[in-house]
Amino acid sequence: MSGHSKWSQIKRQKSVTDAAKSRTFSRFARLITLESKKANGVLSAPSLAVVISRAKAVNMPKENIERAVAKGTSKDSGDLEQVVYEAYGPGGVAILIDALTDNKNRTTQEIKHLLSLQGIELASPGAASWAFTKNSGSYIPNEPLVEIVGEDEEKLGAALEAIDEHEDVQRIYTNAKGYEDIGD
Repeated sequence: MSGHSKWSQIKRQKSVTDAAKSRTFSRFARLITLESKKANGVLSAPSLAVVISRAKAVNMPKENIERAVAKGTSKDSGDLEQVVYEAYGPGGVAILIDALTDNKNRTTQEIKHLLSLQGIELASPGAASWAFTKNSGSYIPNEPLVEIVGEDEEKLGAALEAIDEHEDVQRIYTNAKGYEDIGD
């Protein structure tokens, strides 16, 4: 019965779930840091309170939240900047990538590289945003949604997964049916 160790199976599953939690917690930590900086550390500020409640909803530890708030109010904290990238994916699907970065040039090049590996080019600002309506910090795709099937669906799924792995990416929005909002 070699290779049937229960601990090996548990360890493998745990590492996958831990990696997903870590990615989610780091995204929320960056977002809390940005909102804390905007609110000067006032926890009752609406935008900061909403982000903290969303972080608590995914069971982010209290210590991590407090550390992110403190980082946002410290003088030596880096300047985080919110950036939106636009692209067109397989089947003509509009893609908006919402990122939070401390170095816009680095993130732009990394996103451009990730997209080029998937056969997608970065579009100019405004090229894909027409397909979305901005609603309280998020983007809602305008009707009608783009129907994708077959090979295009596989390519889009792979591209969105690769982009979502990037540490600076907060959310990804598309106007494809079934792929409207990815992240968090």
